[in-house]
Formats: sequence, C-alpha cells, structure tokens
Amino acid sequence: MPIEELILNLLQSNLGWLLLALVLVIVVVKAVRIVPQSEQHVVERFGRLRAVLGPGINLIVPFFDKVAHQISILERQLPTASQDAITRDNVLVQVDTSVFYRIIEPEKTVYRIRDVDSAIATTVAGIVRAEIGMMDLDEVQANRSALIATIKTNVVESVENWGIEVTRAEILDVNLDAATRAAMMQQLNAERARRAQVTEAEGSKRAVELAADAELYASEQTAKARRVLADAEAYATQVVAHAINENGLEAAQYHIALKQVEALGTMSTGAGNQTVVIPSEALAAFGDAFKLLKGRR
Repeated sequence: MPIEELILNLLQSNLGWLLLALVLVIVVVKAVRIVPQSEQHVVERFGRLRAVLGPGINLIVPFFDKVAHQISILERQLPTASQDAITRDNVLVQVDTSVFYRIIEPEKTVYRIRDVDSAIATTVAGIVRAEIGMMDLDEVQANRSALIATIKTNVVESVENWGIEVTRAEILDVNLDAATRAAMMQQLNAERARRAQVTEAEGSKRAVELAADAELYASEQTAKARRVLADAEAYATQVVAHAINENGLEAAQYHIALKQVEALGTMSTGAGNQTVVIPSEALAAFGDAFKLLKGRR
C-alpha cells in the first residue's frame, strides 16, 4: 500500500480526535489572558462589565467573555496648557499648567468619561481661572506653592468619580502683557530706590549715634579720671593735714620744701637748652628740707 494512502486512512480514522484536539487548543488560547504589569484589561460578557484583569495570568470564559479595553496604568502627563485668567485687581495673566495623573479604576474611566485627557484639561482650566480670580497679582506671584496645592486638591475632588488619581499639578509660568511688565518694573525700581534711601538714612543715623556714644564715653572717662585725681589730692591733703597736726610747723615747712624741689626739677627737664635761675628763697628751702630730713632721722 502506498504511503499516501496509509496516511489518508489514518487521518480519516482519527479525524474526530484531531478536531477535538484543535477545539481544545482554541479554547485554551481563548480562555487564558496574560496581562502586562503596566496594564489592566476590562472584560465584558455580552456587552456588560464582567471583570477587570490585573497583571499576570488570568482565565476567562471563551466565546462568552472578551477583553473590550486594554488600559495603561502608567502615570501620564497632559500636554502643557495655557489659559488666560483675570486676577482680583483686574490684571490679565496667561497661566501655563501641567497635570500628571494615572488611572487606578479602569472600569470607571471606560464607562463614565469618553475623552479623559480633554476632560481633565477643561477641569484644570476652570479651576485655575476661579482660583486666580480670587487673588491679587502679587499674591499669585508670591504664593504659587499654595495656589498649586489648592488647584491639585480641587482637581482631585472633581475627577475622583472617573477612577483617576491626580499625582501632581504644576503652574509652569505666569506671563503678563508688555504694559503690565513695564509698570511692574517701574514699581520695582522705585521700591529699590526707596530701600536704598532708607538704608543710607539708617546708616547716617547710626553713625551719629555712635559718635554721640563715643563722646559720652570720653566724657565719662574724663570725669572718672578727674574724680580719681580729686580723691588722690584729697587723700594727700588729708595726710599732710594729719602730719601737720601731729608734728606741728616743721611738717608743713618740710612739705613746702619738697614741692619747691619738685617744681625746680620739672623746670630743668624741659626740651632744649635752658638756663634755670634759682632764687635765694629756693636755696634756703633746700637747706630747710635737708635740715628737716636730718632732724627726722
């Protein structure tokens, strides 16, 4: 028997088993679904939500269930959006915003919103205009972090029914028209000039205060020196008076003689060539002083 006829006979006799094996392979392929780590799959049965498949190997009922949507759960960034807003003090600004979000409940995102990116962008634009409308321009510039936090909170509350988590909302830039920028620059220059004048005036005031303090300190030190000299003179006078009281006239003559000697010594130590004339009374005073010294010995 030829080989071709043998193979044909075998196929005819085992055709049922081959068809059964083929059906089993198709069923297994249809029933097993491998979901990547970065995705979640939404399964429908006859057009209705059946289940949400997570990462890994999942089983479904073949021919009844089907994967209707494959949703990425990675964080996404909306394109940078620019919208006009008017502040409370009637200044027109152009705000550039950027939003980052991720889908955490795909069944809500699929069945509750059609274009999620457009919906989030519209929501953010409305919230930004509303918040900036309640603030002055200076507050917008100075409190940008607080404004970003408020915008993020409001966006989170608005999109929570869509199965979305807003991870970050940023205000990239706040642009002004040319006239407003010129006015702000003029105001800034005026403020800098005012600060410079205030600083200069404070410096002059401080210099005057320091000079006055220095003069006061010098006067106090001079007064202290005079007080010390006066105390010394008073003490010396008291000592002399006590000596005179105890020793009589000889102590007074001795003291006067010493003073005359000291005065002559001061005159002789002056600068330059000098001629010192000593009166006879001074010589007599020297003699009296030596006599008194001998007498005291």
